[in-house]
Amino acid sequence: MAQLMKKVSVLIVNINTRDVLKLCLQNLKNSYGNLEVIVADNDSSDGSAEVVEKEFPWARLLKVPNYGLAFSLNKCLEAATGDYYLYLGTDAFPKEDAIKGLVDYFEDPKNADVGAAAVKLLLRSGIQDMDGHRGFPTPFASMTHFLGLDRMFPKSKTFARYFMTYEDLAQEHEIDTCITHFLFVSAKATQKVGKWDEKTFFLYGEDIDYCYRIKEAGFRIMYLPQFRAEHWKGVTIGIRKETQDVAMNAPVVKFRDRELTLGKFRVELQRLSTDAMELFYKKHYYHKYPLILSSLVITTTRLFKIYRVNKQRCINWRKGIK
Repeated sequence: MAQLMKKVSVLIVNINTRDVLKLCLQNLKNSYGNLEVIVADNDSSDGSAEVVEKEFPWARLLKVPNYGLAFSLNKCLEAATGDYYLYLGTDAFPKEDAIKGLVDYFEDPKNADVGAAAVKLLLRSGIQDMDGHRGFPTPFASMTHFLGLDRMFPKSKTFARYFMTYEDLAQEHEIDTCITHFLFVSAKATQKVGKWDEKTFFLYGEDIDYCYRIKEAGFRIMYLPQFRAEHWKGVTIGIRKETQDVAMNAPVVKFRDRELTLGKFRVELQRLSTDAMELFYKKHYYHKYPLILSSLVITTTRLFKIYRVNKQRCINWRKGIK
């Protein structure tokens, strides 16, 4: 009797990316023989939920308020019944037999200590998205990144820890963390790590935190470049030039029980992205370093937030976005 294929639960969180979500689901339909697709829609105003119900009845739709990415991922996780979980962005498209290949890799007994994996993420331009190949943001790694030292010395194990560019990107190897746009996790690791930290992280940082906890639980996280996915980065936020033609541009976004204009939404995202840096540091690093260093890191992060928020406001003003 043929062995049944392991079930993979694909967990997708959507907000106002209807057209890209359709492409994502179409791409998944015949990608693997035993998929359970769960879409958590965050109060989209562009008809995303209706499209899933009408055109993709085989996908399970969860209508959830926009209380953050970690909150929505937990709702998906609660509904999932798979042997493996693939956290996938609506703007990510697994190539060829990527999902099957990942299952086969995890089923190999020699990889029993692997709890999660990332594939080679390629942007629409064909350039590799290094957010899928990260080191943990220690104070030193973050400092060398923001000073540009990792770009000056990309093969240095000292200065290039942020994106780990000293590794051979054509060969599989262990990494620290990646992004939720494509994160493959075993049920075994999930049972040990538990839920996403929705109390601390609203948006940004939740993936680094989750990967940190996976490694703290004794599992490895692998980068597997033999499997690939395309990433249309920035579709939801809409601030990257390469995805402006497909970016979410809803004039009003439901956000934390509020309705924000697109411009204010983008400002809020810049604020949240730097808040996440501080939250992660306080949770995992604050007491591991001298108080004077931790105080300096927190102060620098807050100054960086002021810069990013005001830069986005200037961009909104220049482009006439309210």
